[in-house]
Amino acid sequence: MNPEPNKMNLVQYIYGIADNALILGQRLGELCGHGPNLEVDIAMTNIALDLLGQTRSYYQYAAQLSGGDATEDTIAFLRNEREYKSVLLVEQPNTDFAYSIGRQFLYDAFHLLLLQELQHSKDETLAAIAKKSIKEVSYHHRFSSDWVKRLGDGTEESHQRMQTAINDLWTFTDELFHQTDADKSMVSEGIGVDVTTLKAAFFSKITQILEEATLQVPDMKYFQKGGKHGIHSEHMGYLLADLQYMQRTYPDMNW
Repeated sequence: MNPEPNKMNLVQYIYGIADNALILGQRLGELCGHGPNLEVDIAMTNIALDLLGQTRSYYQYAAQLSGGDATEDTIAFLRNEREYKSVLLVEQPNTDFAYSIGRQFLYDAFHLLLLQELQHSKDETLAAIAKKSIKEVSYHHRFSSDWVKRLGDGTEESHQRMQTAINDLWTFTDELFHQTDADKSMVSEGIGVDVTTLKAAFFSKITQILEEATLQVPDMKYFQKGGKHGIHSEHMGYLLADLQYMQRTYPDMNW
């Protein structure tokens, strides 16, 4: 049985949050065993696990709403690329450590603001997931912010690499504040967060950290978008090939 229209919007809204956590968790998982030192390697792996744990909570709820044969595993592993509603930022590759930190820093700042509002949702399940996740994401934000400052205000080379990463990733920040039709529907019902209202706080916080890191805030007028509507960059297909390999090779495996 297909879910009712309002439930369909809610499921799509959940995908819009959970897919970001899944894809970013997968990207961070690629770094396991490749961190610059053991402490950072373990920290980034733990962040990946936090995000995958949050993803499970969201997908379990989405599966319950969808009914039929939907499970957290089918949602995670058996959708095609156009069905993932994650933003372009989180699928960007681990070009070097500065890019990994820059991507994490920009997403963490948005993610924390989102959860702080989502904990007040009329949907009790989403509110509970948000409340549980805030402590984890607060740590993620502190970790990535500290590294941005350390690299930006470090050596000449670390400063240049961090600035290059921020410059290149900046083009993906505006999409964080775009709304799909499902997002707008959930906002009107008091379930979703109006992300457009988070924009000023996001850029204020980002600017503060970048200035502390002696980094320049990019001056950019053109931004890339599409992920929230299932239109992804060339990196997404390769990421999904890794993510879905086991489930496609050995169908019906469970997390």
